[in-house]
Amino acid sequence: MCRSGRDSIAVMTTSDAAPTAPASSAPSASSASSGPAGAKPAPRDPWDLPDVSGLVVGVLGGTGDQGRGLAYRLAKAGQKVIIGSRAAERAQTAAADPQLSSLGVEGLGNADCARRSDVVIVAVPWDGHRKTLESLREELAGKLVIDCVNPLGFDKKGAYALKPEEGSAAEQAAALLPDSRVTAAFHHLSAVLLQDPEIAEIDTDVMVLGESRADTDLVQALAARIPGMRGVFAGRLRNAHQVESLVANLISVNRRYKAHAGLRVTDV
Repeated sequence: MCRSGRDSIAVMTTSDAAPTAPASSAPSASSASSGPAGAKPAPRDPWDLPDVSGLVVGVLGGTGDQGRGLAYRLAKAGQKVIIGSRAAERAQTAAADPQLSSLGVEGLGNADCARRSDVVIVAVPWDGHRKTLESLREELAGKLVIDCVNPLGFDKKGAYALKPEEGSAAEQAAALLPDSRVTAAFHHLSAVLLQDPEIAEIDTDVMVLGESRADTDLVQALAARIPGMRGVFAGRLRNAHQVESLVANLISVNRRYKAHAGLRVTDV
């Protein structure tokens, strides 16, 4: 998960019910079937998602545990991936690791990563979130941005949620990037599981939030590229705070049970 300060605890929670839709691949979009003249079109199938296999995905903060794990899983699924860092040399060193280089992952400075990518995942620490996005406003213009940052604080009692002035990290991103299409997703993933090559499937749902169905469909389809994973629409960006905040609870779950469990949404 993307959070501030501490990378050693990776968090998710799980439900007993299995999903009713396949998670290993995203089907291509198709038009709604037409009926008699004047009849209402058939409702869209929420699992009829676009083909995103040709999109280039950039990961800002791709040298951290969460960003690196997402880069690895997406590249392993066949996506072209670029990892970004404030220092291009650091990104290049990370991309040169055999686990990533064998999959064609590149490393660039953040600005070049943003320019070269169609979709950009923001996986930076919370304390660098504002500064990073302010510096990349031009490069991220017109891009689909996926914010997965969780604003958290830590004290002797454990993790607790912070509430940004804008309401959430995703809403802060939307305010800082008026020319980008901002969504929120990938908050509750275990960095440990994402990076483990021995694990074939990541058994989890991804909560996806955004203002445009076309954009959230793309993010859902991207999540579904990773075997075992499924993207589930969870509302507009105004609902992002509680999704980000849940990570504070999940840290407690995993510390108590020594787990790397996964979130599942039932009955959809």
